[in-house]
Amino acid sequence: MALYTCKLGASDGKILYRDFEASEGGVLRKNLEDQGFFVFEVKKKPFQFLFDKGIKRRKIDNKALLTFNQEMLVLIKAGMPIMQVLDTILERHDSGKLSEILLQVREDVKGGAALSVAMEKHGRAFPYLYVASIRAGERTGDLPRTIRRYIQYLKRVDSIRKKVVAALFYPAILVFFAFLAVMLLLVYVVPIFSQVYADSGSQLPVLTQLLISFTHLLRRYFFIGVILIAGLVAAFRSWRNTEAGRYTVDRFKLTMPYAGEVFTKYSVAGFTRTLATVLGSGIPIIESLRMSIGTLNNVYMEKRLFEAVRFIEEGGRLSVGLERINIMPPLALRMLGVGETTGSLEDMLIDISDYLEDELEERLHLLTTAVEPAIMLVMGVVIGVIIVAMYLPIFKLGGTIG
Repeated sequence: MALYTCKLGASDGKILYRDFEASEGGVLRKNLEDQGFFVFEVKKKPFQFLFDKGIKRRKIDNKALLTFNQEMLVLIKAGMPIMQVLDTILERHDSGKLSEILLQVREDVKGGAALSVAMEKHGRAFPYLYVASIRAGERTGDLPRTIRRYIQYLKRVDSIRKKVVAALFYPAILVFFAFLAVMLLLVYVVPIFSQVYADSGSQLPVLTQLLISFTHLLRRYFFIGVILIAGLVAAFRSWRNTEAGRYTVDRFKLTMPYAGEVFTKYSVAGFTRTLATVLGSGIPIIESLRMSIGTLNNVYMEKRLFEAVRFIEEGGRLSVGLERINIMPPLALRMLGVGETTGSLEDMLIDISDYLEDELEERLHLLTTAVEPAIMLVMGVVIGVIIVAMYLPIFKLGGTIG
């Protein structure tokens, strides 16, 4: 997500300046126009890395947002007006980022603004999808139902995210400690052996000579290498943050053997669950699609999905539009077609998301099961070659003596 500064014309004639996070400026412009704003300018803020820490400081994490919504749901269902709801929540949360933002939201609501409008001013703190859901609940007059659906959405998204992180955690730990072990051998152990062999003056095997030469280079140019690698990583990250860079990287991720299918299913599962949540809030299909596109977190897939949205705007069916861009499994497309035919699109989208998340969990399990022994095998071979190379002169000397 990038940060954009927008100059907007409101319906009452006021000129507003707001900051929003979005995957693309075009998507943000369209969403703002759909909300009734006249968009004068959408400008991407330069030097995004300077704003990253500020964005993180202002953003409310999912756990805090979940707790806030659970409390708000209980209080609204109890019949409290929105001002009293905010006051009660603020009494329970007397400090922190959420309280600071809610104090400003409360003042705006007290001044006559709708809750969604007051929250929209804090685009860095409240996700755009959340604000849109609250707005839809206000339109339909059933805010508790909208909040309840968003709570379910947050819980499910957080659950699948934790499963992905848990599946990748152990292999990452293995790689880290294996790398440390190899570096310890190369930087500390091998030089000790090489000094012993140098003092003996014996002719060393070719493999041992190559290893000793490599460790000498590594120790001599270690800091230069670290600086070079850090520079390459920084350059890559800078390029990846460009539109062309993100498009190329995201497309490559989807074409990776085996892992590409994992990336695809993770993105599509999040998209279908988000779309079901937004549709259930009473938002029209085209607007719901545009709002849900950003949850793919993949520029390549987002561009393909825009093609499907244009097709649907011209009167095409959702299932046909998604089939044309080929980002969903055939079974999911058939389920989507059945949902459209029977008028149960929202329920079918949830079923598709459940199906894809189950498939994703199974794929992750197989992937980690295969990766762990592969890491152990590769590291074992590397460490074994280092040890053999260092002991070869001893074996040679023993054979000569015998």
